[in-house]
Amino acid sequence: MRNFIGIYAPYIDQYLDYKRQLGFKQGTEEFIFAVFDRFTVERGETKLGITAELSQSWMQAGINLSSSYNFHRAVLINKLASFLNEQGIRSYVMRLPRYKSDFTPYVFSKDELQRLFEAADNFRIQKGLKQIIFAVPALLRLLFATGLRGGEALALSVTDVNLDDRIILVRDSKNGQERVIPFSDSLAIVLRQYTFYKNKLPSSLKKDDRFFIALDGKKISYDCFGRWFSRLLSIAGIPKGRGITPHALRHSFSVHSLAMMAENGMDIYCCLPVLSTYLGHQAIESTNHYVRLVSAMYPGLLRDIDRICINVFPNITGHETY
Repeated sequence: MRNFIGIYAPYIDQYLDYKRQLGFKQGTEEFIFAVFDRFTVERGETKLGITAELSQSWMQAGINLSSSYNFHRAVLINKLASFLNEQGIRSYVMRLPRYKSDFTPYVFSKDELQRLFEAADNFRIQKGLKQIIFAVPALLRLLFATGLRGGEALALSVTDVNLDDRIILVRDSKNGQERVIPFSDSLAIVLRQYTFYKNKLPSSLKKDDRFFIALDGKKISYDCFGRWFSRLLSIAGIPKGRGITPHALRHSFSVHSLAMMAENGMDIYCCLPVLSTYLGHQAIESTNHYVRLVSAMYPGLLRDIDRICINVFPNITGHETY
């Protein structure tokens, strides 16, 4: 939980609590509200009530952000304004900007993946027990081999990972729906090796029940993992840029999986619902977006597939980011 300090702090807390009670996770929303909270403090806001000028300044501050993210910022502040209106605090609800998806998911090549894995395998820490690199080689391979979201993987408990039956129970999903996903023998070998060394950590450590932990036995935060991921990108010689985050491993899994299916002559029309369920998508349109990426990356590979799918699943402008 973040500590909001601005004039809207108690109302932001109330709004987030209300949404969580309804089953919404509110992770991204909490982050955006934290930025908004600092924004109001820096502006010296002392009077309750979101004004048109405050809304316009907030949107102007995000002018260099992606249009989709800035649209999310606008939607969220409008929701807060509506919440304030319900509390009797008159607030302005702005007209939403036009939504335009200007982001293409990054997909790692096989060579980039190999270099990234090698960078994680060969990294040696100098000191400190708070390092998470101990778990990173296995975590990276899990994300690419299963397409799990980073938050889902880091939330896995020891009992969620069944190494004997090679299945993972995803409880803490973005959409709030549990799902069971199988994994390969090769990934099972990697996870067993990680578990073997994790069990050799000093018994005196108070270990978290998460499957992935740091050397001090504590859970790994997504922010910490993101910083290590950025560091490994540099070591692997992979240029950093928009979209080159741990989530790109999920995109890479999806595109490489569909490409492999096409190469094997499988019917993508039949495979898409399976992949959609595996990824935990609520709508198959999110998965169908990857067909377009495969088509762009492997010209000619989907000669017949695109003809089949284009009239079944509409081409979409947005895509899932988390």
